[in-house]
Amino acid sequence: QVQLVESGGGLVQNGGSLRLSCAASGLVFSMSYIDWFRQPPGKEREFVAAISRSGGSPRYADSVKGRFTISRDNAKNTVYLQMTSLKSEDTAVYYCGYTDYIGKALRLEYDTWGQGTQVTVSS
Repeated sequence: QVQLVESGGGLVQNGGSLRLSCAASGLVFSMSYIDWFRQPPGKEREFVAAISRSGGSPRYADSVKGRFTISRDNAKNTVYLQMTSLKSEDTAVYYCGYTDYIGKALRLEYDTWGQGTQVTVSS
């Protein structure tokens, strides 16, 4: 049974920083695609950041490029999202998603989601 648990969210002022974590269990972590999404209030879930299984080739949504950094530690079964220069537009519930299939990951179609962690940026 695959389980993803996000943590690290909270309330931060405009321009501040947060580091989110996604801890995974019930899978072979080094063989898994685990990436970050977010859902702003009243909007659909949107892509934020992705990373290769070995921790390279990061890619980001245009809205977060230069401000967010995705990384993963396969020894700790954890994917991180370091967020800096936060804006009010970054306010959302942040989710990590999982799939075993590269085709599904490239299509942003994930099989399992965590419960999410709330990030609120005060303007």
